[in-house]
Amino acid sequence: MRLLALLLAPLAAVAAEKPNVIFILADDLGAHDLRCTGSTFYETPNLDRLARRGTRFTQAYAASPLCSPTRSSILVGQYPARIGITSPVCHLPAVQLEKRLENGNPNARLLVANSLTRLQTDYFTLAEAFKEAGYATAHFGKWHLGHNLKPGERYEPKDQGFDLDFPHTPSAPGPGGGYLAPWKFIKDPAITDDAGVNIEDRMSREAAKYIAAHKGKPFYLNYWAFSVHSPWNARADYIDYFKAKADPKNPQHNPLYAAMVKSLDDGIGRLLQAVDDAGVADDTIIVFTSDNGGYAYPPKKTEPEGYADIPATSNHPLRSGKASLYEGGTREPFLFVWPGKARAGATSDILFQSVDFYPTLLSLAGLKPRAGLQLDGHDQSKALLGGDSPRDRVFCHFPHGNATRDSVMDGFYAGTYVRKGDWKLIRFYARNDDGSDDLELYDLKNDLGERRNLAKEKPELAQELNGLITGFLKDTGAVIPKANPNFGKNLAKAAAPKKAPAPDDLPGGWKNRAGKATVVDGALHVESKGDGSFIGVGAGLGVGPAKLSFRIRAPQAGEGKVTLLASAGGAEMLSVPYRTSGEASWQTITVDLNAKQTAGILRLYLPAGSAAVDLDDIVLTPAQGSARRWEF
Repeated sequence: MRLLALLLAPLAAVAAEKPNVIFILADDLGAHDLRCTGSTFYETPNLDRLARRGTRFTQAYAASPLCSPTRSSILVGQYPARIGITSPVCHLPAVQLEKRLENGNPNARLLVANSLTRLQTDYFTLAEAFKEAGYATAHFGKWHLGHNLKPGERYEPKDQGFDLDFPHTPSAPGPGGGYLAPWKFIKDPAITDDAGVNIEDRMSREAAKYIAAHKGKPFYLNYWAFSVHSPWNARADYIDYFKAKADPKNPQHNPLYAAMVKSLDDGIGRLLQAVDDAGVADDTIIVFTSDNGGYAYPPKKTEPEGYADIPATSNHPLRSGKASLYEGGTREPFLFVWPGKARAGATSDILFQSVDFYPTLLSLAGLKPRAGLQLDGHDQSKALLGGDSPRDRVFCHFPHGNATRDSVMDGFYAGTYVRKGDWKLIRFYARNDDGSDDLELYDLKNDLGERRNLAKEKPELAQELNGLITGFLKDTGAVIPKANPNFGKNLAKAAAPKKAPAPDDLPGGWKNRAGKATVVDGALHVESKGDGSFIGVGAGLGVGPAKLSFRIRAPQAGEGKVTLLASAGGAEMLSVPYRTSGEASWQTITVDLNAKQTAGILRLYLPAGSAAVDLDDIVLTPAQGSARRWEF
């Protein structure tokens, strides 16, 4: 026995010196979507148990109001403005690795950033840092930072420091086709389960097995949940349960969303049980947070039907939600657990941001970032254990969004904010009628809902904070939106009222086979009538490779397709799918079309799951001849 103890002693010492790290990242979960953070409708017993084991942080921020930028900030410890991933477009087939403005068109008031579509491979990621230190590394769930389409590309989890990637799905915004088995978004035919099983159930069981198998070995485990991102569907029994207790007077009262939150909580419960069963709770750091604010808007389409007109969640008293620069867009739940070291059952109001995880987690594990590595994050290891924080301000740069003030998503407009102390200044780019920037200043201590703009009452403070924004943009090399110099050059044409196209005839010769279509702010707004909705146009394409590119804004993630036909009413001779992110921001889609025979008709099918989409700047480039462009 003494010999066995001596042999096991070094292993125990290694485990003590190198704590395990479990990083749980929810998708689109709001700051007040847990019972322990204020919800009186949702039920999160496992996350509440996690909070009792550690410290709950009340002023934690994502680096972006949308997912991929925040995910990149966690893995490399830099602001999205520096990285260049500023929009969730990393599922697109085109590899775009240059920070720049979009070209825009004369009908766009604002030129916004053209986000990178991949996390570049020259970063030394958090996973690689742990792996270099002897950790086993595993990624479970959503990635959305790039995927490999050609030989030699290295953008997937296993290329970025993870030994294991489950279920290794395409780098998509969400679980296309739904959460419940059989799963359409998982390409591995070996990953199956009984009909109706939630992907979080299956994924958490696999993660639990991983924890058990690595007992006594230090590991870094990403559990990046798909929940609670669209598509909006959940277990029927869970929906019925919450339907019976929903109160329309409660800002949070969507039973379907509540059911999705419960499935997320179920999965996390399995992870906690696995840690306890393995006897490694005291040697395991657990982080729980979300990538952006809660989806505080009606889902538009749900499965089952009946819940599409109820806002998915409410971030009250925070203003707005996902995709917004107001507090509801970036303030997140954050739980930190390390038994015996982090304060149990405590709360903290220190400022923390997602860029801080990289240096902080390494420091807690007794590691240092690689020499010469550029990090925007602060080492907050002492603050997480009850000490003072080195951070007194947070920044967020979001160079995307609507060009109008009355977007459904309040605050979904290109801008940058800084919070210093209790003061927050938002700079909205070129939003004033004369093309100048618009400033909004809020006292978060006395106006958490950001309703009283004090920029004009406190001009000196506004300019001081605006100077901090300018310095931040310069330091990070941020792409800064600006007024489009070509907008409105033809004043007579711009002033002319836009007429809604006839039910079947659209501008540029397109035919409407979808639903109601109107031109709004220089874009074609098409309402889907369901599966099979499309717009079509005479293609006149010869044999050979061609490309169709278009800008699209869809409020739900989904898959559409582009088809070619020899003639109207004929059979499809080519069908190429495309995917939308569901992030309600403009994205550019490029589809390769390789016609084997002359094509007379091109059809652009709207993505499944979206009640309506906006389309603009459609360009068809044939194998030979000039490109055709349609602007609305």
